[in-house]
Amino acid sequence: MSLPPCPKCQSTYVYEDRSLLICPECAHEWAANAEIVEPEVRCANGNLLKDGDSVAVIKDLKIKGSSGVIKMGTKAKNIRLLNPEYVVDGHDIDCKLDGFGAMKLKSSVVKKL
Repeated sequence: MSLPPCPKCQSTYVYEDRSLLICPECAHEWAANAEIVEPEVRCANGNLLKDGDSVAVIKDLKIKGSSGVIKMGTKAKNIRLLNPEYVVDGHDIDCKLDGFGAMKLKSSVVKKL
């Protein structure tokens, strides 16, 4: 019997303990018969986003703790959507911005390319 990968870290080293599935790498536990719910994240235009999409920032954004500004039109390629349990203050997209590096963005300030 093949067990599904961990929904939290995608590890394949999952094992079964009674009615639970357990990931030894991140210690995540879930019910064996539970459905995995994918987050539904939409951009400012209402288009459904998924991992690997490219997006562009739709307005100038100030960076907290810095004097820098992310200009409108800055592109982010190969985005990653965060699980709802990791979303902080609505920042549900993890990406790398050209010239700024790794950053978390809100889906309400980007549009799908």
